[in-house]
Parts: sequence; C-alpha cells; structure tokens
Amino acid sequence: MFEKIEQHLLSDEKPSRFLSELAGSPALRAYPFDMLRRLQSTPQSLRYHPEGNVWNHTLLVVDEAAKVKAESADPRAFMWAALLHDIGKPSTTVCRKSKITSYDHDKAGALLTREFLGVFTADTDFIERTVWLVRYHMQILFVVKKLPFADVEGMKRNTDVREVALLGLCDRLGRQGADRRQEQENIRTFLEECKSQSESRLYEPWYHRENPIQPGHHHEQYPQGQRNDGENAGFQNKAGPEDYK
Repeated sequence: MFEKIEQHLLSDEKPSRFLSELAGSPALRAYPFDMLRRLQSTPQSLRYHPEGNVWNHTLLVVDEAAKVKAESADPRAFMWAALLHDIGKPSTTVCRKSKITSYDHDKAGALLTREFLGVFTADTDFIERTVWLVRYHMQILFVVKKLPFADVEGMKRNTDVREVALLGLCDRLGRQGADRRQEQENIRTFLEECKSQSESRLYEPWYHRENPIQPGHHHEQYPQGQRNDGENAGFQNKAGPEDYK
C-alpha cells in the first residue's frame, strides 16, 4: 500500500482521487495507515477551514502540492510531507469553550512522520527530509506574523527554507476560499524575512543540523504562557490572547 500511495503522489495530477477512494478501505485500519484514517474524524475550525475535517484539508493540500512538485528539490519528500503535514492533529486537537485548537501539532507530526515512514523504508535521508518539512510547515505563518513561535535559525539548520515555503504555500491554499494572490505575497514576505535575518545561512543544507528530532524526546518549549496554535491565527486577523494560552 505504501508503494501504491507513493506512485499516486508522484504521478497523479490529483492524488486526492485515489486517496478519496482509499478513505473507506480496510487498509487504513491497519498500522500505521490508521494515522491517516484518524484525520477523517479530526475536526477543524470552520472559520479557518471551511472544507471541514483534517482529511478534507489534506486532500486539497496534496492536490496543490502535485501542481508544483516539479519545483521541489526533492519531490518524493515534498509529496509525502504534503500528505503527512497534519498527521499530528488527531493527538493534539481539543475543543475548549467551543474553540478547536491543535497546539504543537507540527512537533507531534514530525515524530509521527518518522514513525510512519520508518515502517516502510530504511532510507533515513528521505525520512529526515520529510520529517523536517512537517516540523517546520507552520513557520510561514509564524514568521510573517512575527509570532514568538518563529524559529528561523532552527529551520535553516535543519531543512531548506525554499522547500518549507513551497509546502507552506500548498498548506495555505489547501482550504476553501483561499486567496492565491495574498498567499503568494505572504510567501514572498516569509522568504524576505528569512533572508534578512541571516542571509549567509538561508540555504544551509538540510543535513547540517545540530538538534535532530529524536523519537520520544521532548523538544524546546514555546515561551511560557504561550503555545503554538497557528491554525487559529490567520494572516489577516491578529489572534487574541486566548489563542496562545
């Protein structure tokens, strides 16, 4: 099944068609594909995701990624990152006072991505490239809005900023009603900000990393009293204090 999914990710104009057919398959009940199945029952705020649950969003993202995969330096890692980018949401999504949040789903997703891919391949370079794209896929929002969760230096150490930008664009466009022109402008702002912070290190190779994510390891925490919930902070509207508690 892994090989079949990969074939459709890399070859189809709209991988969502195959994935939609797969949604009700018994194959998704088996480990680790059940990680994908859980996306179907994980809700999102309709304010930011009119398309509904995480699975619906993921289908839109992989189709956007398929359109631009030729621009990626590593289409295989890029397409798998598109499919797995929100795999951390089922374990982090909660509803508090009628508000849906998914704090730290990028970090949880990075660990689950390593676990998922490790079942099928011993290609650690491929796994790590995919893991770090998932880990940093929210950085466009964080950097553009100058949120305390931005980690430009860490991103530069561990992955290619251009790949993060390409995945982040697909993530932002993978929702109903997305403004393509505005999202493209946000990507330009993101790249300019990253460049201005440390131009000499902007394109440092992904394998020059100092702090690799380790299975079961608890990573750096966000500033005290603040948490990563980028899903509830759009580019246009500043989130209130309740979004970062």
